[in-house]
Amino acid sequence: MFLGLDLGTSGLKGVVINDAGNVVAQASSSLTVSSPKATWSEQAPEDWWQALLDVCGQLSERLDLSKIEALGLSGQMHGATLLDAAGQVLRPCILWNDGRSKSQCDAVMQAHPELLTLSGNLAMPGFTAPKILWVKENEPEVYAQLDKVLLPKDYLVYRMTGVFSSDCSDAAGTLWLNPETRQWDEQLLKICGLTSENMPTVFEGQQVVGQVSADIAEQLGLQPIPVVAGAGDNAAGAVGMGVTEPGQGFVSLGTSGVYFSVSESHNANPDNTVHAFCHALPNRWHQMGVTLSAANSLSWFAKLVDRPVPELLDELEDSDIQRARVVFLPYLNGERTPINDPLANGQFLGMVNSTQRAELTLAVLEGIAFSLLDCQNALASAGSDVSELSLIGGGARSALWRQLIADVLGKTIDYRDGGDVGPGLGAARLALMGKKESEGQDIEALIQEHCQLPEVLATHQPNPDNAEYFSAKYALYRKAYEQTAVLNDAFGQLV
Repeated sequence: MFLGLDLGTSGLKGVVINDAGNVVAQASSSLTVSSPKATWSEQAPEDWWQALLDVCGQLSERLDLSKIEALGLSGQMHGATLLDAAGQVLRPCILWNDGRSKSQCDAVMQAHPELLTLSGNLAMPGFTAPKILWVKENEPEVYAQLDKVLLPKDYLVYRMTGVFSSDCSDAAGTLWLNPETRQWDEQLLKICGLTSENMPTVFEGQQVVGQVSADIAEQLGLQPIPVVAGAGDNAAGAVGMGVTEPGQGFVSLGTSGVYFSVSESHNANPDNTVHAFCHALPNRWHQMGVTLSAANSLSWFAKLVDRPVPELLDELEDSDIQRARVVFLPYLNGERTPINDPLANGQFLGMVNSTQRAELTLAVLEGIAFSLLDCQNALASAGSDVSELSLIGGGARSALWRQLIADVLGKTIDYRDGGDVGPGLGAARLALMGKKESEGQDIEALIQEHCQLPEVLATHQPNPDNAEYFSAKYALYRKAYEQTAVLNDAFGQLV
């Protein structure tokens, strides 16, 4: 058996697969996010570790963890986990959806235009490098003690193995990796006053980086098994869904929304805020558009109206409301693709006295779908053409939402088995392939054997009767942001 651990923003999941690659057990533990100031988003790394202990404890009640042969991790990308020379955490991790470093992004883009050429990506507040510049300017006492910068999942690998490691897919989201060479770039690190000595060693996702230490293995109920480098959550989700070849892609409806497309080379297009990163497997890259608040927008609305998400979806489905005059901008954490605006705000527009709750629910679903259409258009402008599109993530469980997304994107979408555990499944698959590669098997043959597309549970084709409505609504959605963006900074100054 093989274990995949997926460190998300809202929780940590564990997925166990057997030798055939089938899921045999899973467990999860919730996490919370701290927002001490507007645009800030942080988590305590110790909370991740406690969640890992909790998940392993749950799994040990269902199966014998001593039979696990290897493990891998996937994780939320971009987070800045800062350690001192003794390996101690210096401050809470600054997360991917933190927007505090906008001024640092503007300054670094002006002072270092070579960043675009070397990294292939714009400096955005979500990425790791601008966060370090913010710490350098605002917390100099922390920066002075900085010895290592780790991404969230890589901190857990360090706690388990004592090894400082990362993988190409996750490291590409720091702005310090050159995606063509798939290694750290000293020139990019120098911008933040760092060197490769401050960085973990970069591996391919399936490569073994170390083994679980004896004391931690005993604590977790494991043997001192191999640990592979793992992957950023989206690349891991792609491995879990068998999306490993050019022309394949997926949409992920997690806390954030992601439109992911595999490419055969590093195709950068930063002008359209397209992320061009390494895939988690050798000789593969991917392009990605990201909307920062996908399922999170629906969760926020559910909390606001004090109703569970399933109840809101059932209420909408039972109503006769199929179109809404209300427009929702899902920019609760700012937005990345295509506007790169950390100050963008969430908004409802077009409400009247007769507006019902179900209509607002529909507007939220539409707004998230429109943000994914923004991503699709940005990827298309970068030359990305997805012929096979799958849907994964917790939000993908809603058939109503899946159909709406197919209508908005104008593409056939396959909802596949295992999509709700994609990243954890991908991490487990990387562990399986890494163990077998370390025993002498060829990695390309292993990819072809173990990274097959899962069974299709449902297929959703776009309804041509809705095309005109969604085209007009999307135009309103775009115009709503353009005409209110000038107010975003003023909103931020009110409190």
